[in-house]
This record gives sequence, structure tokens and C-alpha cells, in this order.
Amino acid sequence: MQYRYSFTFITLICLLCFAGQVVAQDVETTTNDETPKPVILYSGTPRNYEIGGISVEGVTNYEDYVLIGLSGLSVGQTIVIPGEEITQAIKRYWRHGLFSNVQITAEKIVDNKIYLKIKLAQRPRISEIRYNGVKKSERQDLELKLGLVKGNQITPNLIDRAKTLVKRYFDDKGFKNAEVTIVQRDDTKNENQVVVDINIDKKEKVKVNRITIAGNGALKTSKLKRVMKKTNEKGKLLNLFRTKKFVNENYEADKQLIIDKYNELGYRDARIVIDSVTNYDNRTVDVYLEIEEGDKYYIRNITWVGNTLYPSDQLNYMLRMKKGDVYNQKLLDERITTDDDAIGNLYYNNGYLFYNLDPVEVNIIGDSIDLEMRIYEGRQATINKIKINGNDRLYENVVRRELRTRPGALFSKEDLMRSMREIQQMGHFDPENIQPDIQPDQTNGTVDIGYDLVSKANDQVEFSAGWGQTGVIGKLSLKFTNFSIGNLVKNTDNYRGILPQGDGQTLTVSGQTNADYYQSYSISFFDPWFGGKRPNSFSVSAFFSLQTDISSNYYNSAYMNSLYNNYYGGYGGYGSYNYGYNNYENYYDPDKSIKMFGLSLGWGKRLNWPDDYFTLSAELSYQKYILSEWRYFPVTDGNCNNISLGITLSRSSIDNPIFPRQGSEFTFSIQATPPYSLFDGVNYGKYDLSSQDDVNKMHKWVEYHKWKFKSKTYTALSDAKKTPVIMTRVEYGLLGHYDKNKKSPFDTFDVGGDGMTGYSSYATESIALRGYENSSLTPNVSTMGYAYSRLGLELRYPLMLEPTTSIYVSGFLEAGNAWSDIGKFNPFDLKRSAGVGVRIFLPMIGMMGIDWAYGFDKVFGSKQYSGSQLHFILGQEF
Repeated sequence: MQYRYSFTFITLICLLCFAGQVVAQDVETTTNDETPKPVILYSGTPRNYEIGGISVEGVTNYEDYVLIGLSGLSVGQTIVIPGEEITQAIKRYWRHGLFSNVQITAEKIVDNKIYLKIKLAQRPRISEIRYNGVKKSERQDLELKLGLVKGNQITPNLIDRAKTLVKRYFDDKGFKNAEVTIVQRDDTKNENQVVVDINIDKKEKVKVNRITIAGNGALKTSKLKRVMKKTNEKGKLLNLFRTKKFVNENYEADKQLIIDKYNELGYRDARIVIDSVTNYDNRTVDVYLEIEEGDKYYIRNITWVGNTLYPSDQLNYMLRMKKGDVYNQKLLDERITTDDDAIGNLYYNNGYLFYNLDPVEVNIIGDSIDLEMRIYEGRQATINKIKINGNDRLYENVVRRELRTRPGALFSKEDLMRSMREIQQMGHFDPENIQPDIQPDQTNGTVDIGYDLVSKANDQVEFSAGWGQTGVIGKLSLKFTNFSIGNLVKNTDNYRGILPQGDGQTLTVSGQTNADYYQSYSISFFDPWFGGKRPNSFSVSAFFSLQTDISSNYYNSAYMNSLYNNYYGGYGGYGSYNYGYNNYENYYDPDKSIKMFGLSLGWGKRLNWPDDYFTLSAELSYQKYILSEWRYFPVTDGNCNNISLGITLSRSSIDNPIFPRQGSEFTFSIQATPPYSLFDGVNYGKYDLSSQDDVNKMHKWVEYHKWKFKSKTYTALSDAKKTPVIMTRVEYGLLGHYDKNKKSPFDTFDVGGDGMTGYSSYATESIALRGYENSSLTPNVSTMGYAYSRLGLELRYPLMLEPTTSIYVSGFLEAGNAWSDIGKFNPFDLKRSAGVGVRIFLPMIGMMGIDWAYGFDKVFGSKQYSGSQLHFILGQEF
């Protein structure tokens, strides 16, 4: 009986264990009050089960089928329990990084079918990101770099990546010891969301205390230190304007500059054998470099292999390196690739896009090297497609007509660069972000070229309004740079507001008023491609202005009121009662005025000789001046007519219209009226210049010939995007006459001050000379400017070059002068000045700036008009 009971007990245990084998990757047994759940025994024998069903719990914002799909498991699949399938499924969930807890349990087993439940705990989402310890600009930079977005799930990998990027960001700024901690806090207002605090302690910037260089003999230590551009010792006068912070990336680049310098001098084997960076204190480091210079090498023989298009003699001449020269690897690279007249450009500009030149050192004997220049010329590449991306302002053909690269033409690097420049000069796209996308197809001998553009606003609005002593004061100026006169009636779909657009034409409308005392209105139109087929420009403009004077009664009353106040102002306050006698409005005198009308027509043509940077333009203009008792001008009464023809030859090769880094621009112009005095038979020598009536009659028909020359050059001091640029300026102007007794009082030069940059009045031309008051060199009728000279040297540095804003600072030296008689013109008698300034370009407003300058010389024997001067600039100067 005892044996029977034992056998029954053992059999019962085995049956329970067999029935109780379940699937659960975590070993814990999950039970239910009503239905017990199977338990895995890993010590048991693995068995095959078919998945009868899969359920998911713990995640509500994803569909179940999506979450089940992540596991790699599916209903009907046969799996081994225990086995790898469940293990791999759990790993897949962890790899996604979206879950903080993963469990797969067996709910029940029916015959050979197993029913699984996947329990997931979702990682929290970001409800808010806070940056502590940084400036606003740094925060904005970090937001772009880190990519942390509110609403996204936060994972350990995301946190580690953010720490690395923040640390690297401040390393690049010289904060080598910056500490970064990222803390997650539960958001009490939102379930399963966290507030992320990014705490940054930048510490002090790490600078270079000392640089020690050993092993150098060919180059002095001081020379090598100057070669290092961005790793410089602090406390040295020579490094006053150079960065002293230590940035590892810049340090690595500077080490390569040292090797490049040795290679330039023929030391091809030079290398840095030891370098170390050690902390001097918490804020500085010491840098140690040990150099092995090696021998100095010279060129012995240069042979060319593979060249069939150009003879070896021509290539040797272009290489500018010969037997016996120092083996200068920098010069070799420049002459092969980077110079404007490099050998590579000779091939590229003639369609040989697939060309390759490989200089090989085939023999080294002693200190001499034999070079074999191995050329693969390949076939000429034909342009297949031209794609323009990012243009949402202009018609496609308006951009394409500026391109020198055309489908079916041979590829030319020169045409590609020129096309980019022409797009920059249009002003509708960010000149700093024009990128060519070149896709060669060597099999077919073709190339596709894409121009990736970033559109920017270019229209300008100027508005001001107020109330002054004379009444309403205001100005409204609208400049539309993408006007389309062709769509004015026929195509209303291409309107922006009420204006047609798309053809890149310019329409400018402006009005200015100072109540009844001054009014001015103008309108102009400019088309750079008149007719749309050739780069021939057409312009038309018109203006009207009216300015009135104050009655002489005002001055008499003002004088008497002032005298009365002096005598009686202390008694009873009678001096405060002028009964409106000093109000300008009561003394408005419409009989004293100057009215000006004007109309001009212009035409221009792009030339092909001497090169296609030249343009020739002509302008026919008419101005009429109606003066009535106008005592501020040599002519006080009568009508004066000015008909003139202007011819201008100009050349511009600058790379950027807002902040040029290279190129030049110059204009030479002649403007002349008919020589009335040569055929009207009047002896103007008999006119009495002290008689106002004679002066008024003399200038009924204005005559003169005006000559001007202006030039600017731009030279970048490095190849970097943000580089200092040297600008030079030379200007001369002469206003001549046909009859010495009939010198024109119109179109003279008004010199001094800010010149209202880019602005010319209708009777005089304003010329800036900073450091001196406005018009100080030509203050009155007796000193009107008939000749002027202006020279300038300016150092500019860009602070921001973005589509929405461009800002640069400058320091300048200027010199200039004006002469009332051409015969007294002396280019060496100049008024000197120096100063600093800043320019800000906003697309909707244009160029603005402020300059402080100091004028060193006396004007008419007095320092009253020179010395320290502050100038406000509106508009862009030639």
C-alpha cells in the first residue's frame, strides 16, 4: 500500500510539471486569482509551440499591429519554448530605444498553441527643454545642433549624444573645461512626460600660455608661430588681433600648416614627431612640438606623359617650375589646380571635365627629384541638363538668361563661375549660399549642372510721417525689384498683392512732403533685359519738386519780437505773447519758390570687348528749373533749361553686391549739354555778374561738360567666408565750360560730410568726405565745387552675412578736396580724415550705417567744420 501511494504522488507531480511548461522570458511567475498562468522551467526540455495569439498592453498611442510587428513574432509562427525567438524579440524592442521596460509572458497554453502577452512601458516624452548657463545666441545654436524636439521620446542614446554635441560646441569656442549635465524631471502636469534641464557650466576659456618648438633649424620659432593661424600665445603684442583660445580642431589644422610651410620650402619629408598639450593652470595650456625637418629637395627633371592637346613646352611654361628650382609642393598644387590660370583650368575651360593630372615622383637621387606629370585628358563633356532649384521669385527664363552654361555646350569652369556671379548680381538670391551641383557622366560624356539657390526678399520700403511746425511731414518710397510690366494687364495670376511680378524689372515710386513748403515726387522704371533677348537695359524716370520760401515779414517780425522780449520780457510776462507772429505757417510765401521738373531716358549695352564685364550706357535728360525770388542760388528768377546727354563706360567684376571680397568696379562718364555759347552769338563777357538780372538771363539755357572717374578694388586677405577685405577708392570729377564767362551754377559738386550716400540733388551732386561737416568744403556760391578729388582706403570685416541681414564693420582713411576753379585743381592738396563705422543691410530697407570720423585739416583756415564728426548713412554708395 505504501508503494502504491508513492507512485501515485510522483505521477501527479510529473503531470503538473508537463502541463505547466509556459513561455515567459522573465522567470517570474505571473498568476491570476481566477486562472493560473503557466510558468517556464528553463531546466525542462524545449518544446515547439504555435503562436495562437498575441496581445499588447502598456502603450496607447500606437496600434497593436505596429507594436507586434516590432517584435518579429506573428500568429501562426512556430517557436521553441524556451528558445531564441522570444529572446530576439525582446532585444528588438530594446534596440528601438522607445521603451523602458519589456516583458513577454505566456497567458495560456491550449494543446500545442501558446498565447503571448507583450507588456511594454513607454519611455517618457519631452514636454519642455531648458538651457541653463548659456546666452540666447548659444541656446539658439544648440537647439539647431541637438535636434531635441518637444513631444519626442527621450532615450539614453539621445542624452549621450546631446552631451557630446554640447561639449564639442563649447570646445570649438575655447571652453575646453565646460561641464554638461542633463537632468530629467517628471512633468507634474502631463502624464509620462518629462522636463529636460541641460545645465552647462562653461568655465573659463582655455587659452594658450606658451608654445615650445624644438628641432627646427631651417625656420625660426617665431616664423613657425606666425604660420599657426589659430593657435597663438596670449600676452604677445604680435597676437593682439589673433585668437588665443585653444581649440583642438584648430590646433590640428595649424600643425598641418607647419608641415605645408616646410613642404613649400622644399622639405618634403618634414614631420612632427612629438606633440603634446598640457595644462598650465585651469585656464591655459602649454603646447610642445618637436619637428624633424629632413633634407631640402630640388627639381631635376620634369616630363609630361599623356598630353596630346597641348605641347609639353606650353605646359612647362604654365607650370612655372623648372630644373634647379626648390621643390615647392604648394606652388606645384597652385599651378596645377587652384590658380585662375592653372593647368587644370586650361582643360576644364575647354570641356575636359574628366581630365586628371597626377604628379609622380619617379626618381629621387640625393636632394634631387624627377617629376613625371601623368595626364589623363579624357573626352570633352557636353552639358546635358541645367536645373535651377530654390527659385520662387522670378520666371525661370529670367534666371536662365543670366547663365553662361547652356545645354548642348561644352562644359567650362569659367562659364560656371561667371554664371554664379551673374546670379549673385541679380540681388534676388542669397549670394553666400549659391552652390553648383555638378553631376558628370563619363560613360556618355555629359554633365548635368544644378544651381541650388536660396531666395531672399529684395523689395524696399521707406516710410516716415509726423507733424512739424510747418504741418504734415512725411516720406514714402517703394522700390519693387521684381516688377513685370508685361503682366500689368495680360497675366493677373502673377501678382503679389496689386503688383505684377516675375520679370526682374525695377519700379521705384517715392513722394516726400513738408506741408506746403516742400513737395517732391518721382517715379522710375528699369529693365535690365529690354525685349528679353539681349542684355540691353532700358530706363525711364521723371520727377517734380516744389520748395517755397518764408516771407521777409517773418524775419522782420522775429527781429522785433526778439527786441521787445529783451526790453520788456521781465515785466508781467509780456514777452511770452507773440500772438503767433513766430509761426512759420503765418509767413508762408508761395511767390518765393523753386520748381523743378525732370525726365530722362536711358539705354545700356553689355560689351564683349575688352571683356564682357564692360557696359556702355547713354542717358538723355531734361530738367527745367522755375525760380521766383529764390535767394539761395546764383539764379534767383526765371526759367533755366538743362538738356544733356551722358555717356558712361563701366566695368564691374565684383563677386557680391553687398559685401564684395574680390574684383573691381569703375565708371568713366561724360555728361554734356549743347554748346549754346558757341553759336548763339551772345558776348557773355559783357554781362555784369553783379547784376542779378544779367545772371538770370545768362543761364536760361544751362551749358557745361562734366567728367567723372570712379573706381574701387576689393582684396580678400584669406579664403575664408568671413575674411577681412581691403577696399581702395579713387574718384575725380571736373565740371567744365564752353565759355569762361558762362560757368554753370548747376550740376556742381557739393563736397563734405556723409554725402547722403547714393543721393544726388537736382542742382548739385553730393560727394561724401567723412570727418568734415556736410557741404563744408563748398559752403556757398563763391566756393561752388567745379572740381573734386577723393581717395580712400578701407578695411572691412563681416559680422553677419545672412539672407535677412548683412552686417560688417570697417576702419577707413580718406582724403579729398574741392576747388571752385578747375585751374586750381591740385590732386595733392587734400583734406585728410580717419574713422570707423558699421553697415547694416536689411532687404526691406537697404543699406544703413553710422560712421565716426576725425578730420585732421582746417577748412578755409578754421577747424570749425572738421575734427570729430558723426555721420549717418542711408543707401549704398558706388
